[in-house]
Formats: sequence, structure tokens, C-alpha cells
Amino acid sequence: MKNRLKELKEAKQKALLGGGPDKIDKQHKAGKLTARERVGLLLDPGSFLEWNPLLGQTRGHPAEGVVTGIGMIHGRPVCVFSQDATVAGGSMSHWHGFKVHRTIERAIEMRVPIIGLWDSPGARIEKPDDGGSAGIVPNSEKHEASVFYPNTEASGVIPQISVILGSCAGTAVYSPGLTDFVFMVDGISHMFITGPRIVKSVIGETISKEDLGGAKVHAKITGVADLRFKSEKDCFDGVRKLMSFLPQNNQEKTPIVQAIDNRGGPDREIARLIPDSPSKVYDMRKVIDRIIDNGEFFEIKPEFAGEIVVGFSRLGGEAVGIVANQPMVRAGSLTVDSSDKEARFIRFCDSFNIPLVMLIDTPAYMPGSAQEHRGIIRHGAKVLYAICEATVPRVAVVLRKCYGGGSHGMGITPGMKVDFTFHWPSAEAGIVGAQQSVELFYADELSKSKDREALHAEMVSRYRERHANPITNASGNLYADDVIDPAETRKVLIHVLGFLRSKSRDARIPKRHGNIPL
Repeated sequence: MKNRLKELKEAKQKALLGGGPDKIDKQHKAGKLTARERVGLLLDPGSFLEWNPLLGQTRGHPAEGVVTGIGMIHGRPVCVFSQDATVAGGSMSHWHGFKVHRTIERAIEMRVPIIGLWDSPGARIEKPDDGGSAGIVPNSEKHEASVFYPNTEASGVIPQISVILGSCAGTAVYSPGLTDFVFMVDGISHMFITGPRIVKSVIGETISKEDLGGAKVHAKITGVADLRFKSEKDCFDGVRKLMSFLPQNNQEKTPIVQAIDNRGGPDREIARLIPDSPSKVYDMRKVIDRIIDNGEFFEIKPEFAGEIVVGFSRLGGEAVGIVANQPMVRAGSLTVDSSDKEARFIRFCDSFNIPLVMLIDTPAYMPGSAQEHRGIIRHGAKVLYAICEATVPRVAVVLRKCYGGGSHGMGITPGMKVDFTFHWPSAEAGIVGAQQSVELFYADELSKSKDREALHAEMVSRYRERHANPITNASGNLYADDVIDPAETRKVLIHVLGFLRSKSRDARIPKRHGNIPL
């Protein structure tokens, strides 16, 4: 026994070194942490229990290039895997894939979140002369690509978070693409199907890793990344912050956190954030900040499709998902990209019992050939599908504009099953805005006028007062639950969300699944 214990200790110490001191040093010089250092920063101190650490050691691949196990975040269990770039570059053999596959399976079995720390070029390649088959390690029952199956099984059951911490390709980007959230780090994170070398050899294009698939590209252009950070530590802090808003699985409620409200009553400043003129912009984030608990807003995809703002916060201690138009970007119009962003976020919240708060100020869908040719009909339909499919509590507040298809895209059209809709006194609703309505209905009068501009301004003012005034319209609008003082918005939202906490999530028509317009 004594000799075996000594042998065990030596074997585990060797496993802890991964590819060895030289490769660890190389990892550090590249500005990157090791697989186990990453796990240590992500999880609560001392909470990590690793499994299969000795796998692959006799083949010269300690832990088979991936650290797997279970630990705690905020005292709640999570499963985690962390690819080790010091072992065969982090490439995925079938043993490596099996460990990742089994870790996701265990997360599903235990109904706990799964967090993947990715640092891999994809499948492990061997020269045919060294025993490989066409350059690829032979498959086994659970090879590297089979992780897609448990990713899909886990979707909507447990939260799945992917952190990209190297130049990743193949399976190491497809699997994260199936998960709920993707985080990246500037300078070290890259995602692409094929890297610059293959791109150059196949199509002759010369491009850097950063320009092909760096964190900035995926945060701003493609929308693949939900957030990017300056350092690995900041990134892990971000993951931990996100986890504080999420339940462990689709059967649980989110954690309740005590709210601290130092406002001392109604917020008389919030209404001043909205300009009197509907053509003037303002920052919706400032409105959000004055409504939520403790000013704590965790925004998702802040750099992508800025015309819509989505993220997690709390109201009265309960986690909520906020979906808000942003007048500062494209006047808050709904677009192809904002539709994808909004639909994806709504479906996540609905999967995990997170109530939705919609803050509305939009002139409707962005017109023009650019949006039409990119498929605004198909992408816009994704939002309609997501909203109509959602069964979590949903409360809407119309702050200012809500014209035409904007009422569809923000889910307040009668029949779309929003639970409550409130209007501010500044709200305007209609098929089109007051200015466009006047030009449509009174074109003849305007064309005959000696002072067209003066008459137009007078008619717009009159139309806005008669037909776009939420106070006078409330007498004939059953679907607007109330016109509220902006100062009371936070109080009203907390009150009504408390009432909706016991809302039944009705069973739907039995079917395998719907066919969302992807």
C-alpha cells in the first residue's frame, strides 16, 4: 500500500503539470493561464473535485488534455471542463471528447449548469505514417464531435456557458455555438471554422487570426460572442456575475437577492430623461438604471445590434430579463440583427423561468432594400415566434413611440399574450407616426396650402393630441392596462411581477417541436 500511495502521489503530481514546466511557461509567455489556473479562478476556492486526472498518462497525454470535474459558484454546484493547451496543443482525441461528453452528461443528470473553457484547434491530427487514418485519429463510440448531442440535449434544461480562451476551430467552435452564452477575451480568443493558413491555401485570402475571428469581430460583427473582456480574470468574474442571475436548471426559480433602494419614494427624475420631441434621442440604459434594483444590469451582446438592449437585472430581488429599444442607435428601429438578438434572449429567459420586462420606444422595423434583402421578414418572424412561444410572465411599458410592426416585434399586439401593458403619458401608438399619418391622410390639404410647413406642424400637433394621446385613448383601449406616472414605474413593475410569480405555464398543443423560422 505504501508503495502504491507513493506511486499515486507521483502520478497525480505529474498530471497537475499537464504538458510540463516548459509548456506551462510558454502558455504564460503567451499571456494565457493554464487549464487548472482557469478553473481555480472560475470556481469558489477549494471547491473543485476533478475526475479522470490520470487518463492518458501512459500515452504521454496527461488528463488527455482536458481537466474535468465539479465545483461551486456562489455555493451552487456546476460542472466544468477546461482544455489544456500544454497537452497536444489542446487538440481533441476521442478520449478527450469522451471526457467532455461525459461531463456534459453528468451536468444534465444532476441538473446543474455546464461551463466549458475552450482552448483547442479541434480534432487531434496524426500523420498517416504514425498510425492515423487520413490524418485523423480513428473514431470511438464517443469521439470529439459527439459532444454536439449532449449540448443539444442540455439546451433548455441547464444553462450552458462557453468561454473561448485560445485559437479555436472545428468542434471547439461548433460546440460553443450550441451553448447559451459565449464569452471571449481580447488578444487571446479566436473562433473560426478554418484558420488563416487554410483560408490562404484554399481561396488565397491573407488574413490574421484577429481579423478573421477575434473577440472584437465576434462581439461587434457576427454576434457570436455575448461579451468580451480585457483579461481572463475579468472574463471569469463576468461568468460568475452571470451565474448569479440564473437558476440551476429549467425546473428551478432564480435566486432571490435582497434589493437595496435608496431612492426614498417615487423617482421624479426618470421622466426628464425622455425628450419632449419624439425625434430626439436619449439613452435607454439610463432609464433601465433608474428602474432596476441597485443599478445592477448585466447586459448581453452590448456591442452587437445596439438598437436593442437586452440583459439581466432584478426587480424587488427577483431576476428579470430586460428587452428595451435603444433610441440612440437607428432610432430604436427593429432590424435583422436586433431580431436575432432579441429572439435568442427571449427564448433563453423563457426556458429558465426568468420573467421579461419590455421597455418600448421604436418606430417599427427598419425600412429599405438593405434590410429586406437580408431577410428582415424571416428574421423578424423569429421574434414573433419567440414571443408567442414564451410562457413566462411578461410586462411591457411603452415609454414613447410604438408604431406599426413595432407592437408586433415588442410583443404588445393584442393576442400575443403579454400579461400587462402600461403606457407613460409620453407614449404614442399607431400604424405610423403622427407626422407620417398627416402626410398620408391630408396630402391634398397640404399641397394646396400657401404655408405648407406651418399647416403641417399644426396638423401633426393636433393629430398627436387627438389620436396619439394615451390618456384620452385609454377610454377605448382595453389592452393598455393603465397609463402610469413614470415616477411610479419601478413600483408598478415590482408589484405586478409579484402578482405574476404564481402564473401557470399552460400546457401547449402536443407536438414534437415547432419549426421556428431560422
